[in-house]
Amino acid sequence: MGDWDALYATRTKNMRASEIRELLKLLDQPDIISFAGGIPDPALFPKEAIKEAYDAIISKNADVALQYSVSEGYRPLREWLVTHMASIGVPCSIDNIVITTGSQQALDYLGKLFISPGDTVLTTWPTYLGALQAFNAYEPRYDRLNPELGNMTPAAYRDGAKAAGGDVRLAYLTADFCNPTGETISRDGRIRLIELAHELDIPLIEDAAYQALRFDGEPVPSMLALDCEREGNIENTRVIYSGSFSKTLTPGLRVGWICAAKPVVAKLVLIKQAADLHSPTINQMAIHHVAERSFDKQVEKVRDSYRKRRDYMLDALARFMPEGVTWTKPEGGMFVWVTLPEGLDGAALLAQALQKVRVAFVPGFAFFADGTGKNTIRLNFSLPNKEAIETGISRLGKLIAEEAAQSLSGRTTMLRGA
Repeated sequence: MGDWDALYATRTKNMRASEIRELLKLLDQPDIISFAGGIPDPALFPKEAIKEAYDAIISKNADVALQYSVSEGYRPLREWLVTHMASIGVPCSIDNIVITTGSQQALDYLGKLFISPGDTVLTTWPTYLGALQAFNAYEPRYDRLNPELGNMTPAAYRDGAKAAGGDVRLAYLTADFCNPTGETISRDGRIRLIELAHELDIPLIEDAAYQALRFDGEPVPSMLALDCEREGNIENTRVIYSGSFSKTLTPGLRVGWICAAKPVVAKLVLIKQAADLHSPTINQMAIHHVAERSFDKQVEKVRDSYRKRRDYMLDALARFMPEGVTWTKPEGGMFVWVTLPEGLDGAALLAQALQKVRVAFVPGFAFFADGTGKNTIRLNFSLPNKEAIETGISRLGKLIAEEAAQSLSGRTTMLRGA
């Protein structure tokens, strides 16, 4: 067999390697200080609670744990999630919840459910790279959401989509401590997004992977909670909530969930039946065992640790970054977004950083649907310890200063030559 490329479906032309997944390979190099992947600290995993959960499941309920199960998910876990969703202002039933194999699977299923080739997806600039990868397989175009500016007009979005030969089919964003910027959408911004979704009659996907990781500041209600309040019940809402245990308990068990109106959940169950039948039952049971007994305690433990590391990074950035560099100041989550001086390229800087100072991060352009944002980078603070943050940011600040000086010198020389 020769040219496999000629045999692939057209949708594969949009499939590209993840900048983040490729950078994870760097973690095997012990001298690299990595601010790259959005990785929880394994020292915080509730290992003993998980071991206890599996021991109890195998000794008491192995026949259920190791058997095929329903596509909707393990009923006791869904019942726990009903209570959890109520605690954040979303009254619902188990029929409003389907378990997914991580929130990444949720994004893939939602893309499959709503996007046809040529349709328009609305999202922020920048946005979560994994969402772009999930949606790209279904061949959309993208248009930009600006929830804080209040300039989102339904007519303009419709006209743009129509001119491109499709319809506006969904909106997507992370409202709390966004990956990659760490920023949080205000209550007013969320209300504008909800109104836009109703006016356009499209789903609004709320990626809530980091919602529980608030360190300080005033909590903002989830968009699904606000839409439930607006519409009176979940069945009339346009928001689809995608949740995950990866950032609070552990990512390795791959357990997430979708909470939405019943017709949407029913369709997602059909997709899951065709894709993987169901998420691993034993993992769902283990997550339920741990969540039921110690979810709040575990979340507080994670928050305390990541709050300190966020503070270490913000302090180091203030001390070591040269003039012309700016960054976000997140109230939670895992990331700080850095804007470099004009003329610097994050990807080129990464190559220099790996070679010269052994520091890794993610170039910002990967998070833009149109490939812009080249003078931005994303830094993760949840995995490196205080010493690594101090050393890595110090090295990176010095390198940026050197590269900025060279860039300025080069531009000055070009101007003189002109």
